[in-house]
Amino acid sequence: MSENDRKLHREAALTAGRPAPHIPPRRTRAHRIQDDAEALAVARELAREFAPGAAARDRERRLPIAEIERFSQSGLSAITVPRAYGGAGVSAVTLAEVTAIISAADSSIGQIPQNHFYMVEALRLAGGEEQKKHFFGRILDGDRLGNAFTEIGTKTPVDFRTRVGKRDGRLILNGQKFYSTGSLFAHIIVAVAKDDNGRVNVVFIDRATPGLDFVDDWTSFGQRSTGSGTVTFDDVEVTAFQVVDHDGVFERPTPMGPFAQIIHSAVQVGLARGALSETISYVRAHARPFFELSIEHGYEDPHTIHAVGDVSIRVHAADALLARAGRLLDVAMETPTEDTVAAASIAVAEVKALGTEVAQLAATKLIELGGARSTLESYGLDRFWRNARTHSLHDPVRWKYHHIGNYYLNGLLPPRHGAI
Repeated sequence: MSENDRKLHREAALTAGRPAPHIPPRRTRAHRIQDDAEALAVARELAREFAPGAAARDRERRLPIAEIERFSQSGLSAITVPRAYGGAGVSAVTLAEVTAIISAADSSIGQIPQNHFYMVEALRLAGGEEQKKHFFGRILDGDRLGNAFTEIGTKTPVDFRTRVGKRDGRLILNGQKFYSTGSLFAHIIVAVAKDDNGRVNVVFIDRATPGLDFVDDWTSFGQRSTGSGTVTFDDVEVTAFQVVDHDGVFERPTPMGPFAQIIHSAVQVGLARGALSETISYVRAHARPFFELSIEHGYEDPHTIHAVGDVSIRVHAADALLARAGRLLDVAMETPTEDTVAAASIAVAEVKALGTEVAQLAATKLIELGGARSTLESYGLDRFWRNARTHSLHDPVRWKYHHIGNYYLNGLLPPRHGAI
């Protein structure tokens, strides 16, 4: 990309957004979580801290910089680092539950670490020993990884124009990414790029590297504070040590796909939980009875009671499917075979499909049962539907049903990629 092209891209992005926030180098080492129980306890504590400001952050499109710093310094961003490298190595069941807990409080914060965890898993599966020691050590200390994966303007979301290749004896990275969730908050940017042989790699780049540029131009109506905007690479020089082969994790049976997807699934389940909780709180405090009824409170309305019961059952079903998917994913991580990976992928697809539907249902019922006053901007209750609808578009649920049906009806294993 020429300097002139880079300027044009940056000017176009700035027209739609804001300059990226300043993220200084990490100053203190993060707390190290020891096990699954501690991870869950810390997640619950942070959820209580994050929930009160969620509506204001959404309304003001305010980036949760302090909250993400709190998340990583608490040790939660390092919980999937294997025990052999000093991490807690928590189960997939725990990772999913941590994500759901945080997402119920603020789904933007729940989504931001998704690609961080994805790249930690890529290192586990494909990184060299020295790469693992180096990057796992930084992650344990509190450094955050940011996603620079998907581009716009290509035929499909997994077509990549971004390239890393040799020039005059150096490795040079050029390209531009959008939907870069987490990069605005990250200490290390992980770019997906094709090499000179056409293989897809992930490239780990320190934030301060010359030629790396960010713009906060994410303007979606939902997930407004994820900072999922533009990252540009203009003649960024890297070394072979920073490059990890990405194609290889899908050329053999690995849990990479269901691992990525269970976190997205947990965001939806968390949204459903959050919307149901808000429904109960709001109806108990504010809903008025229908005038045809001789009751004192809106929460005594039999139709409201039925609706809350119906949504509760569906949310609990999604909870159960999330835990089941985590257990099957743990099996696939321990013993990756064609069959165990396929079973995990299908189980995760099931919870993603149901969780997506339940999150939107719960968000709709929140407004329906709350009544006209629940739509006031001051409450910010519409954010649950907007967030659920926006996040659901990451991977189309209609294809989940296709692969699930083919698996059970025709015995066809799902494909191996990051969306199933």
